[in-house]
Amino acid sequence: MAETLPHLLIENARKYANQKVALREKQFGIWQSVTWQEYLENVRDLALGLVELGYEPGDKLAILGDNRPEWLYCELAIQCLGGASVGIFPDSHIEQVRYIIDHSDAVFLMVEDQEQADKFLQIKDHCPKVRHVIVDDMKGMRYYDDPLLIPLKSVQIKGRELGLKEPGLFERRVQGLDRQTVAILAYTSGTTGLPKGAMLTHSNMLSMARNHDQTDPAYPEDNHVSFLPLPWVGEQMTAVSWNLCKGFTVNFPEKVETVPENIREIGPEILFAPPRYWEKVCSDIQVKIQDAAWIKRLFYKLCMPIGYKLADYRLGNRNSWYLGPLERLGYLLMFRSLKNYFGMGNLRNVYTGGAALGPEIFNLFQALGVNIKQVYGQTETAGIAVGHRNGRIKLTTVGEPIPGMEIRISDSGEILTRGPTVFAGYYKNEDATHNAFVDGWLKTGDQGLLDEDGHLIMIDRMKDVMELTDGTKFSPQLIENKLKFSMYVSEAVVVGKDRPYVAAMINMDMANVGKWAENRNLTYTTYTDLSQKDEVYDLIAGEVAEANRSLPKAARVTKFVMLHKELDADDDEMTRTRKVRRSFVEERYAQLVEALYGARERLQVTSDIRYRDGKGFRMETNVQIRTVPEA
Repeated sequence: MAETLPHLLIENARKYANQKVALREKQFGIWQSVTWQEYLENVRDLALGLVELGYEPGDKLAILGDNRPEWLYCELAIQCLGGASVGIFPDSHIEQVRYIIDHSDAVFLMVEDQEQADKFLQIKDHCPKVRHVIVDDMKGMRYYDDPLLIPLKSVQIKGRELGLKEPGLFERRVQGLDRQTVAILAYTSGTTGLPKGAMLTHSNMLSMARNHDQTDPAYPEDNHVSFLPLPWVGEQMTAVSWNLCKGFTVNFPEKVETVPENIREIGPEILFAPPRYWEKVCSDIQVKIQDAAWIKRLFYKLCMPIGYKLADYRLGNRNSWYLGPLERLGYLLMFRSLKNYFGMGNLRNVYTGGAALGPEIFNLFQALGVNIKQVYGQTETAGIAVGHRNGRIKLTTVGEPIPGMEIRISDSGEILTRGPTVFAGYYKNEDATHNAFVDGWLKTGDQGLLDEDGHLIMIDRMKDVMELTDGTKFSPQLIENKLKFSMYVSEAVVVGKDRPYVAAMINMDMANVGKWAENRNLTYTTYTDLSQKDEVYDLIAGEVAEANRSLPKAARVTKFVMLHKELDADDDEMTRTRKVRRSFVEERYAQLVEALYGARERLQVTSDIRYRDGKGFRMETNVQIRTVPEA
């Protein structure tokens, strides 16, 4: 059995050669295919090119760019030599790029294009360890003369020439690989401070893919659309390790804006996305139905109760004679066309992870016949540690441990994990590595409990579980998920620690609220202008009141404020995987938080906005503090 990712690549190239597509990318409106043999040849030439550029054992290669075949070529190339890849989110601002490159000791950097090259050139004096910057797309860079820059194609040409001079060199390098060698440095999301580099070995990555595949197998004929950033461990698990283990095809969208269209074109069997994606699709469904012809709206009203009833029976493992005819009726009238419109018609292995998905949204997709499953894991576990299994899905849980993984709950209620996917430690941070374990178990930092069937109920981050002044405990994440089920709410941050009641800071969904405003001839200019209109406050107040209906009385939102700007990773308010950095947001908007617990109805606020290039400006505006009407 292959012990490393490069070994699997070679096995697949021998097995499928040029007879099967490994990767596919849409360029200029046409899907371009890469066979398994071509995949290997690109990786081999690039690996030998790195040798020509002076690769030394243990060197790191950082990658800065969008998901493309070249991303994988570079990752596998450095791994073929025994080195490690370091992924950097393409929308990272300059200081984040500098920190990761410098902290990881990367000596090679691959950038996608001129934009990413310019980022590095601004900080190159602070990254003295980088010896070569490999550029994939040289468009617009004809007159760049920095000696560090070298086209990716030139590196591959050097590698081909070396391969001709020293036949067998590549094979010897790969044969010397060890399964315990670090394959990638995956930097954590940084919700609690500076990102840490989790060292994941080839063994971690392959154990993750193989163990998960035992309960939810993939097949060589399957397709996966890779649109989530490859620096995220969830996409690494799917597009790299699972793909190499099972030989299915990974498809890369043309650009971020065309992802929905490209998913429709491919009709994938495998899709892994965080809750934000499913929340957006849910919102889009509601908008499309509102704009549809009356007959389609009628079918939606008739079919959705059928879908929810079917979902209820499926999730409860119950059956009835009339379910089959009802399912076929709903499928013909609405579910088929709706699923096909969003590219979900062929989905079989479909997951959400990275954060909790609200049960309302989960239920909606189950009603449509999309067998979405919650998974739970971390960067430190190479992806999934726990997940739902077919026939044993519970909406209130995140599932059961995958084969090889163990879960237990500490005396303080913290979730602890142990198994072959647990990482080798944090790069250059022995203290953090030591503090991450207790008696050989990985401390997740999450609070949870196990139910009578061994399913894990994930409550919230340990540090985020809050307590009101009367001693009532509540989970902000639960309330936020209820609020985000509304098509008009894109993000919510709940506060209330050591306060008399729960309050919320809300980001509206600009597209949906904007459309709502246009339908009512409500004029506006910017996000800030629209968010602070009385009519929009009335709209959101109704949505919050509706969410309160399904919450315990003590956990209901009493007051809220519409944030005058969207929470943004460029302003350090969110991580690159769209997780809210709660403590930072509460500190940054401390003035608003205080106002939520005061008597004022309006407040003058000032915010500093930062762009990816490091520039910024100061925004000033008035915001309202609104009390939620009784549900």
